[in-house]
Amino acid sequence: MCQSNRTARRCSAVLASIMAMSLAAACSEEPGQQPPAADPAAEPAVEAQGRVDVLARFLALEPAGEGDEVVAEVGTTVIHASDVRREIAARSLHDDPANVAVSDPVFQQVLSELVEQRLLALEALRRGLDRDVEARRRLAAAEERILGNILVETVVADAITDDAIARIYEEQNRLAPRVEEVRASHILVTTREEADEVARLLEEGEDFAQLARQVSQDPGTRLDGGDLGYFTRDGMVSAFSRQAFDTEVGAISEPFQTEYGWHVLRVADRRLQPRRDLESLRPNIVRFLTLEGIQMLLDTVRQTYPVTRSGAPAPAEIRAPEAVPPGAPETAADGEDDDAAVEDEAQPGDSPER
Repeated sequence: MCQSNRTARRCSAVLASIMAMSLAAACSEEPGQQPPAADPAAEPAVEAQGRVDVLARFLALEPAGEGDEVVAEVGTTVIHASDVRREIAARSLHDDPANVAVSDPVFQQVLSELVEQRLLALEALRRGLDRDVEARRRLAAAEERILGNILVETVVADAITDDAIARIYEEQNRLAPRVEEVRASHILVTTREEADEVARLLEEGEDFAQLARQVSQDPGTRLDGGDLGYFTRDGMVSAFSRQAFDTEVGAISEPFQTEYGWHVLRVADRRLQPRRDLESLRPNIVRFLTLEGIQMLLDTVRQTYPVTRSGAPAPAEIRAPEAVPPGAPETAADGEDDDAAVEDEAQPGDSPER
């Protein structure tokens, strides 16, 4: 099981966010049997109680644990603090959903939404809409999703331990190369003549940062004295990176040109890129382990339950989203053009950053 509250919260948030993707195919199957029709001769009181039971079942309400505060009463039903926190976690609305205070605005907003949802559900039950065939099909589909989520939480989350996270972190550190990076400042101007004048003033002893604040045309760095921070060779346009990495620490370059204008830069430091700490990579590792675990679970259950589909033949494998190792470069978002990585045409005053 997730061995710390922090890891458990990460597991919960990740599982909630990706289960819809990974189990969409399974959850969209129609139930094999229609639910039994309601008995028209049933006593009204029995019918009403039955509808409340249905409501509790399909809202996946858990029995209140000790100390689980009742935060709202709606008709004869109640909403517990755990119900609100579960919804907050599922929607990733808070960094620490398990411990969000009842007085927190996020808690109160979600509670208001759950109260409205409960009001509408109770009214639907009063009108007997739960006996509608379409309503029963939707309830059955909701039950499938909930059961699938619980299976994944039980099987997959149990494997996402602090030890497993640490193991992936160490493996990533072992495999990932450490690249060189420099820290530099620059002054950007429009013409060669202006760049030559900047170089002359610096040679005469002008303070680099002060001069950058006065004359640099890069709005992103001018107020910081031209400071670009640390960057790797692929972090800037090639002409700028080449000049930065060819300049000694503490030295000031000759004026040079890029598509953004004319630059004079100073290199402040050079180092191997530091490794990211475990905590900063934890969300990526949890997501990686979750996707990997879901895929393994799906591969196993497909061997147990044969699937036949109408229409076009099913592909050999229907895989969950590919688990990308934590720390790997992110790909372009869905819907972006393949050519999105091509640089836009540079405009005067733009930063040389890619």
